[in-house]
Amino acid sequence: MAETIIADEFGRSFRYLRISVTDACNFSCSYCLPNGYCKDPTADSPMTHSEFKHLVAGFAALGVRKIRITGGEPTLRRDIVELVQSASETPGIEQVVLSTNGYRLKGLVPALRKAGLQGVNVSVDSLDPELFQRITKTSLLPQILNGLEASLDAGLRVKLNAVLMRDLNSEDLPRFLDYIRHRPISVRFIELMRTGDHPDFFESHHVRAEALEEWLVSQGWQLRERGPLDGPAREYEHAAYAGRIGVIAPYSKDFCGNCNRLRISCRGELKLCLFGDKQHSLRAFIQNESQQSELHAAVHYLLKGKKISHFLQEGEYGNTRQFASIGG
Repeated sequence: MAETIIADEFGRSFRYLRISVTDACNFSCSYCLPNGYCKDPTADSPMTHSEFKHLVAGFAALGVRKIRITGGEPTLRRDIVELVQSASETPGIEQVVLSTNGYRLKGLVPALRKAGLQGVNVSVDSLDPELFQRITKTSLLPQILNGLEASLDAGLRVKLNAVLMRDLNSEDLPRFLDYIRHRPISVRFIELMRTGDHPDFFESHHVRAEALEEWLVSQGWQLRERGPLDGPAREYEHAAYAGRIGVIAPYSKDFCGNCNRLRISCRGELKLCLFGDKQHSLRAFIQNESQQSELHAAVHYLLKGKKISHFLQEGEYGNTRQFASIGG
């Protein structure tokens, strides 16, 4: 029997699902939540563990093989270990990874690893403590780095995410290169993206990622081939380094051509693109196991509306106000 793979009208197939489990975050990063998290009293509660479990099972049956659990900050959920375990035990799911700011990572690593977690992506926008505090408004960098070491010791795949920002951390590359010289960590520089809440910040700090890639190539770094479950980063490796450098450049040509991922908000809404202008609630179809065929029908129908591009180059950014609500 042929394997089920969901696809859109442009022939792109989707094996990778990013699921936000909360929109709350305890950091106040300048590019995302500069004024801190503020709960919307009118919003529905996040998905329950049961709804999450049915959602993962339904998408696994549609051919999804990789689950990324995101937030907000997902470790604010008291049941984060149980959520990881549910995802990892779902038939068909091959990879379960977590995106986090890392502040609870050291203490959680043993339980998360036992629950089936295979990798962590940790937001570390600078390795300089003062600059890190300026960007995130926290002084937790040493605690986060201890969590990274614990993750490596536990055998997790570790990636660092740094949003590339002019006049903030755009000159921080030497620190990251030194950090990964003997550590098998992938540092991914993410081009700053425009959102509805922070247009002035974008105009002041946006820097194109192509120059970084050109520099890497000039220094002997070589582009690696993407795997079928990999995210959007173009990863480079070098014989002198144990780690890798990745570049996520959403403003580059044809960035959307190899899109392989869909997003679910913490309230069970399907977002076809990070910069789409709509979210479609699937919550009515994840209340029990018997609704899987209804869920599948809804997803197939909604995928017909996925656009060929996010059109960021044309100045469009959909209804994305900030990234905490959808997990980036």
